Amino acid sequence: MSKFEKTPGWLDWFQNPTKPKFTPPPGAVDAHCHVFGPGDEFPFAPERKYTPCDASKDQLFALRDHLGFSRNVIVQATCHGADNRALVDAIAHSGGKAKGVASVKPSVTDEELLALKEAGVMGVRFNFVKRLVDALPREPLMEIAERIKPLGWHIVIYFEAQELLELYDFFASLPTTVVVDHMGRPDVTKPVDGPEFELFLKLMRENENFWSKVSCPERLSVEGPPHYSDVVPFARRVVEEFPDRVLWGTDWPHPNLKTHMPDDAWLVDVIPHIAPTEELQQKLLVDNPMRLYWPEEM
Repeated sequence: MSKFEKTPGWLDWFQNPTKPKFTPPPGAVDAHCHVFGPGDEFPFAPERKYTPCDASKDQLFALRDHLGFSRNVIVQATCHGADNRALVDAIAHSGGKAKGVASVKPSVTDEELLALKEAGVMGVRFNFVKRLVDALPREPLMEIAERIKPLGWHIVIYFEAQELLELYDFFASLPTTVVVDHMGRPDVTKPVDGPEFELFLKLMRENENFWSKVSCPERLSVEGPPHYSDVVPFARRVVEEFPDRVLWGTDWPHPNLKTHMPDDAWLVDVIPHIAPTEELQQKLLVDNPMRLYWPEEM
C-alpha cells in the first residue's frame, strides 16, 4: 500500500491501450510524457498541488514500444517539484532512448545543473498555470534562463491562452530556444482565426526561437474522444505554418484529467489529421525532436 493517497477525482491512466491505426515513421519521438514516482521510491513533493497515481518508467517504455515510437522526452511533473530523481532515473534506464526536461529552483547550483546535463537533461520547464503551481516572480526565472543558456538548454513554458497577453513580453525576452506546451492551451470554442489564437501565432512568427508542442487534444477538446475534431484545426494550423518548430507527445500518464482518460492510440491517430503529409509527419515526429534533443546524432 503506497504511503501517498491519490487526489480524489483523479483518473488513472488507460491500462490496456489499443494499437493505433497510424504507424509512426521509424525513429519517432514521444516528446512530452512524464513519470510519477513510484511514490514509495521517489516521493512526491510536499508542496505539490495534487497527488497522482504511480506511473513508472517501465510502464512508460512499454507504452512507447506498443504505440510504435522509438524514444521519449520525459518532462518533470509538478507533483515532483524540483526533485528530479525520478526523471533522472528513468533516463538512466532508457538505454539512450530518453532525454529530459527538469524543474529547478533559483537556488540550484552550477554543479547540480552540470549533473543534470550529464544525466541527459536538455532543458528546464517554467509553469505559469496558476491552479498547478504558485506564481514565481520573473527575475529569478530570467536568472535561471541566463544560467542554462551556456549549457545549450532550452526552456519549456506552460501557460493558458488567457494569460498570454500579460506574459507576452517576458516570454519574448527569454534568451534561449523556447518550447510552448500544448499550443498555449487555446480555447477551442473560439475561432482558429480569432484574436486569442492569433496572439499565440504572432508570438511564434515574431520569435524564431519559439517552438510549440501540438499535443494534448484530450485536455483542450470540448467535443471529446476519440477524434478530438475541434482541436485539429488549431494544431494543423501550427504544424503547417511552423513545420520545423513543432513537436508531438502523448502527455502520458495524463495528469489532472477528470472527465475522461484517453486510450493513447486515439492520440496517435490524431497525428495524420494535424500533419497530413509524410513530410510533415517526419518533421513533427523525427527530425524536429532529434534536432532539439539528440543533436549529436544529427
